[in-house]
Amino acid sequence: MDPVAPAEEAEGAEEAERKSRAGRNLPAAIAVGVTLGAAILVALFTVRQVFIGIVAAAIAVATWELAGALRRGGGIQVALPPLLVGGQAMMWLSWPYGRDGLVVGYALSVLGCLVWRFRGGAAGYVRDVTASIFVAAYLPLAASFAVLLVLPADGAARVLAFMVTVVCSDIGGYAAGVFLGRHLMAPTISPKKSWEGFAGSLVAGMAGATAVVVLGLDGRPLAGVLLGAAVVLSATLGDLAESLMKRDLGLKDMGTILPGHGGLMDRLDSLLPSAVVSWCLLSLLVAS
Repeated sequence: MDPVAPAEEAEGAEEAERKSRAGRNLPAAIAVGVTLGAAILVALFTVRQVFIGIVAAAIAVATWELAGALRRGGGIQVALPPLLVGGQAMMWLSWPYGRDGLVVGYALSVLGCLVWRFRGGAAGYVRDVTASIFVAAYLPLAASFAVLLVLPADGAARVLAFMVTVVCSDIGGYAAGVFLGRHLMAPTISPKKSWEGFAGSLVAGMAGATAVVVLGLDGRPLAGVLLGAAVVLSATLGDLAESLMKRDLGLKDMGTILPGHGGLMDRLDSLLPSAVVSWCLLSLLVAS
C-alpha cells in the first residue's frame, strides 16, 4: 500500500470541497482577479488610453473564445476576421468620436460579416450571419460603453464606479451564497445561484457604488444606490445569460485561459451588460 496515497486522497478531497462550495478554484481566481484589477487601475490613473487597449485586447481574446465555443458546441461558423477587425474599430473609434464612432464601427462590422460569409455558400448562411451579428453586439459593442465611460474628464472615476460595483456584487454574492444560500434562484440555469446570494450582491453592490459616486464623482447618494441596484441586476442577468449559452452549447467553460475562472468570457459575462447600464445611468444621474 502506498503511504502517500491517503494524503493525496485527502488533499484531493479538500480541493474538491473548496471548488464545490466556491464554484471555482478560489486562490487562483483571487490571484488572477487582483492581477487584472491592478493592471486596470494603473492604466486608469496614468494613461487612460492604455485602459482602452486593455479592453480592446480582452475583447479580441473573448471574441476568439466565443467563436470557438460556437463552432465546437453548435457547428456555427462566425465571421471571425470581420468581427476581430470591426470590434477593434468600434472601441478605438469611440475614443475620438464617441457614440458616432461606435455606431459607424458597428455598422461596418455587420456589413463585413454579411459579405465575409458569402464564401461559405447558402447552407447555414442565415444561422452563421445571425450568430456573427450577435457576437458583434454582445462583445465589442457592449465593451465600447466602457470606453465611453472613460472619455470625460472624470472618466477614471466613472470606470471605477462601474468596476467597484461589479466586484462588490461578486464578492457579496459569493459570501452570502456560500454561507447563507438556501433558496435557489434559477436551478435549471445556474444551480449555485441563490436568492440569499443575490441579496448579498445587492447590499455590497449598492454600498460600493454609493461610496465611489459620492466620494469620486461628487454625486448624490441616491445616484449611487440606483447605480448599484441596476448594475447588480445587469451583472446577475449577464451571468445567467452566459450560463444558458454554455448549456445550449454543451460546454462547462468558454475557455481555459484564466486559472480559476475558465475562459475570459467567463469573467466578462457580468461586466459587458453592466458597462452599458453604468454608462446610461452615470450619464443621466451624475454631471460630467
